[in-house]
Amino acid sequence: MTRVRKYALVAVIGVVLAGAGWLGLKTRAEAHRLITNPRDTRTLPRETPADRGLVFEDVSVTTSDGLRLVGWFMPSSPGQPTIIIQHGYKDSRSIMLNLAALLRRHGYAVLVPTVRAHDLSDGEIIGLGSGEMADLDAWWRWLAARPDVNPGRVGIFGASMGGSLVLQYAAENPALKAVVADCAFSSITDTVETSVRFFTGLPPFPFAPMILFWVERTLGVDASSIDAKQWIPRISPRPVFLLQGGADVVVSPDSGRRLFEAAKEPKELWFEPTVGHAQFLAERPAEFERRIVAFYGKYLR
Repeated sequence: MTRVRKYALVAVIGVVLAGAGWLGLKTRAEAHRLITNPRDTRTLPRETPADRGLVFEDVSVTTSDGLRLVGWFMPSSPGQPTIIIQHGYKDSRSIMLNLAALLRRHGYAVLVPTVRAHDLSDGEIIGLGSGEMADLDAWWRWLAARPDVNPGRVGIFGASMGGSLVLQYAAENPALKAVVADCAFSSITDTVETSVRFFTGLPPFPFAPMILFWVERTLGVDASSIDAKQWIPRISPRPVFLLQGGADVVVSPDSGRRLFEAAKEPKELWFEPTVGHAQFLAERPAEFERRIVAFYGKYLR
């Protein structure tokens, strides 16, 4: 090998190693950004239920691992059904106020909880379900202990990541009688390419698998365990209603179908090809109200 070729080979190896090093640092930083939510950069409530003319209580719970979480409770007449409505990834409580107002119009009590690392609640790591079950369980225990709540008539609704969380928690808590998931991700591995493109602006390859690698190391979990397709069959014989938009750019638009195929009866799927991520209430308000109220009415009233 000539001296020129040797220098060229060394240069190429140096470029490859530098590129690999940059790729590792870049994907590690993106993974950290995806699963952390520092207080000083969070989305906070822009309004409260009072801005919608709703009577409410500021409430809080402490999780089994010592985190304080905040929420809102909107009471109804004693014994009326209650719906827990769970926000999504890096959202605050206020994003759920349109749904809360809709449900209150129909007589439901409404609990709007937050989970760790969101809103004004403690924590900075988003566990994608690996830690949030303790949060939802703390909220359930608080709700079931209220004298004006009938724990046998409680449903749950989750949007986006909140949809995946409520599917996981409903599989663990048989007391929840009716479950709605709006544009939930079917699993991390099912949607990683879509989500990486949306949240980071990076192309799926080679970034998606490497970001997932760092997420697994940071959370200390196997990505294959964050899979709503494994949880949803265990909800039966309680009913599940899945909503999925075909224009979803946040999670894979195929997530709804995958979850529906994995679920057992009774189950429903509302797929709209032109609806975006968790935009059913905004884009199909009349039909959304009719379908959601009919679903909860059938199984809770």
